Amino acid sequence: MASKVRKWVTIVSFTASRIFFFFIFFQIPLFRFPCRIGTCMTPMELTSTQLLASEVIPSWVVTAVLYPGAIAKALFNDKPIPKYNAVLDTYKLKNLKQVPSVTYLQHIEVLAGSYLAIAGAMIGLYRSRRLGFIGMLLLIWGLSKEPHFNKRHESFKNHKNAIDVYYPTMSITVLSAFLSIRNDVKNIVSCFKWTFSKSKYK
Repeated sequence: MASKVRKWVTIVSFTASRIFFFFIFFQIPLFRFPCRIGTCMTPMELTSTQLLASEVIPSWVVTAVLYPGAIAKALFNDKPIPKYNAVLDTYKLKNLKQVPSVTYLQHIEVLAGSYLAIAGAMIGLYRSRRLGFIGMLLLIWGLSKEPHFNKRHESFKNHKNAIDVYYPTMSITVLSAFLSIRNDVKNIVSCFKWTFSKSKYK
């Protein structure tokens, strides 16, 4: 019985970590947030604009990370797959102007959550960690505390500074980040097992 529980825990956490990685690295839209390129819809876009503008890492690293998502977007929108060397132009990431750091300190939770989500998605392929889940929670908290969040009037939703969350994809991403944590999945399975056993012998 114990081996069967371990097997299910492994299957659930393995599958969830791959789903989480897919949503993050293939840049499934999760939110709407104003950034240097206009509007960012994924943690990958948001962190890429920050890294390129601050020149923390070389542009070729950002290009390599963005390219899988660029391919996915092209296929989804039935458009030609962009050339590798043109990825930064596709995302409007060329010649970004430096923005004062105080502006980004106002959205520190959103930025930090995006960084943690990406790091957690990468680490989760090899080891079970809470980093991705913490990043997603921090990201949601940062988005929800913004003054322009949750404005449902059509005139505001189309505004360039409108902030919104795409709840279906965000919910799946958060759930997969949580279920990728092996120890937490094990505790949940054990809890259900104990409840089932208790009801069975009543």
